[in-house]
Parts: sequence; C-alpha cells; structure tokens
Amino acid sequence: MKDDLRPLLRRIGPDLLGPVAVYYLARIAGLAPTASLLLAAAVPVIRAARSYVTDRRVGGVTLFVLGAVALSAVMSLVTGDPRLLLVRAAWGTAALGILLLATLFARRPLLYSAAAAIFDDQRGAEWAANWERYPAFRRVLWSCTAFWGAMFLLDAAGRVVMALTLPVDVVPLLDDVLLVVVVVLLLAFQRIVGRRMLRNAGLRLSGTTISAV
Repeated sequence: MKDDLRPLLRRIGPDLLGPVAVYYLARIAGLAPTASLLLAAAVPVIRAARSYVTDRRVGGVTLFVLGAVALSAVMSLVTGDPRLLLVRAAWGTAALGILLLATLFARRPLLYSAAAAIFDDQRGAEWAANWERYPAFRRVLWSCTAFWGAMFLLDAAGRVVMALTLPVDVVPLLDDVLLVVVVVLLLAFQRIVGRRMLRNAGLRLSGTTISAV
C-alpha cells in the first residue's frame, strides 16, 4: 500500500499542507480566525490560477471547490462566523463523492477513467483490454468506485460536524488528518478487497497486467 500512498501524497501534499500552514502562521502572527481562514482559502485559488496558466484548464471539481470558497468567504464576512469557512472543506469531498457515485450509472465508473487518463498508450490499451475481457476486473472497479463515493460522503459529513462543534483552531489540522485517514482506508479497501475479488476469479493484477493465479 505504501507504493500507492506515496505518489498520491506527493500530489495532494501541497493542497494539504499549504492551507493549514498558512492558517497557523497567520494565527501566530496575531490575525483573527476569520482572517487566517481567508488567507488559507487563498492557497487553492492561487494553485488553480497557476494550473490554468500552465495547462490552460481547470477541472470541474476544482471549479466547484473554488465556488464554495468564494461563497463561504462572502457568508463568513457577512455573518462574522469563521465556522462557515471551515464548513467549506466538506464541499470538495462531498462533490467528489457525488461524482463517484453518479458514474456508477455511466458506462464506466470514475476510477476506471481516472486511472486510464494517467497511463501511456501501451498501458492504457492494456487497461481497456482488461475491462473488455474480464468481468471480475469490472466488478472490482465498480465496487471500489462505490466504496470511494460512500467514504467521501462520510468524510464530508465528518468535516461538517467538526466545523460546527470543535474549537476553530483545531479544525484545519483535523481536516488534513481526516483526509489522510480516509485515503489510507480507501487504498486498503482497494488493495485487499480488490485483490481478493480477482483471486476468487482465479486472476491476479500486476500494474495493468492481469494473469491467471
């Protein structure tokens, strides 16, 4: 599971550590919670702008999260309640959970498409061939997509509860801890349950290659 977790953490690490570092540095500097949260919320905005400059595109989920940041910031400034800015952390995982579950009604689940998008031509062709050839492989991806979607919705619910009930200064750190725990559980489920499902069908997956056990 370490091989799966390390590249994922490298990818999401800046999004995890950047906002929380900005928040606590602002608090150490003496800023109020609301002002500190607004500064922390600027980090994903800056990263999205950089992504647009370099890649000329911003993903739909990112746009949704940026909209949530803007709406939460306005509401927080109007009401003076920093908890409204804390709740915004739940919007992104809720959107991702809904998207994952929605693709269960599509031709192929999101985990299939997300993996295929990062493969080169050779591995992508093998991935597509696995989908067409092995029903057990399809069941694994459907099952994992459903589990990922449900877990991200639970994650969103947990973030809302933390934002509304816990001390404001501990929530930014706990948000990151919760995400790491959820990701570890997702990868563990994918590896343990997915491998077991394939093994029960007499198959083994190594990278994008499926072979008989």
